Amino acid sequence: MYEVIFLYVLALIWIVFAVFQDLKTREIANWLNFSLIVFALGFRFLFSLFKGNGDFSFFYSGLIGLGIFFVLGNLFYYGKIFAGGDAKLMISLGAILPIYSNLSLNVQLFFNFILIFLLTGFVYILATSTFLCIKHFKAFKKEFANQIKKNKKLLVIGTGISLLFLIAGFFESLFFILGLLIFFSSYLYLYSKAIDEVCMIRKIFAIHLREGDWLYHNLKVGKHVIKANWDGLTQKEIKEIIKHYKKVRIRQGIPFSPNFLISFLIFIILSKLNITLWDSFW
Repeated sequence: MYEVIFLYVLALIWIVFAVFQDLKTREIANWLNFSLIVFALGFRFLFSLFKGNGDFSFFYSGLIGLGIFFVLGNLFYYGKIFAGGDAKLMISLGAILPIYSNLSLNVQLFFNFILIFLLTGFVYILATSTFLCIKHFKAFKKEFANQIKKNKKLLVIGTGISLLFLIAGFFESLFFILGLLIFFSSYLYLYSKAIDEVCMIRKIFAIHLREGDWLYHNLKVGKHVIKANWDGLTQKEIKEIIKHYKKVRIRQGIPFSPNFLISFLIFIILSKLNITLWDSFW
């Protein structure tokens, strides 16, 4: 199992570097993510070549894991859950995680990691947003009230639907739980919108823009418009903005790389203790 220890230590080192880079620059460089893939697959190939006695299943499992996590990373990215750097870091872990030659066992391993990642991610986002709320409470309180006024229709519809489910809950308890979820989800959405407006919007000098930065709103540049989209700014768009604007507003997300480190450490600890979340669901 020394090969597994090597892969996990390699991943931890790379994730720590990613966290420092993300917290400092609010981005994770492509070279960092891609180099992890190269080192992981390179090690798997060499180990299979010299220690595998002609069995390359250890290498092939890394390729399969990379393919599966490529799909997952893109789902998170295009689902607007991850930024590009986070998605690529997730993809690179696909070359790290599979340690079995059996595909079904590796799928269970992937399931454990993803579930841990999502659960810790929820706690992480809740904790960081609560911290930001407390830090900027006066501005948050004002913006939250403003969001309630602007989204009265959403709240009325959400409350109406939740009441229907709550009434149905007298006959089936599952409907009662769904009703509560719908009710609180409406306010949770406004809570996140208020946090975004108060804490995630910054006005910076245009010359400080970086590739991938998210514009707060569309910018008119000459005869065309640079749209604020999920893909972020390109170098060409940044050059155009610098020519026409001194300062611009950008939207910054909460750095999510620390959750990779937290969830990966928990994953290793639970694996060491032979605790699998897969058994809880199947």
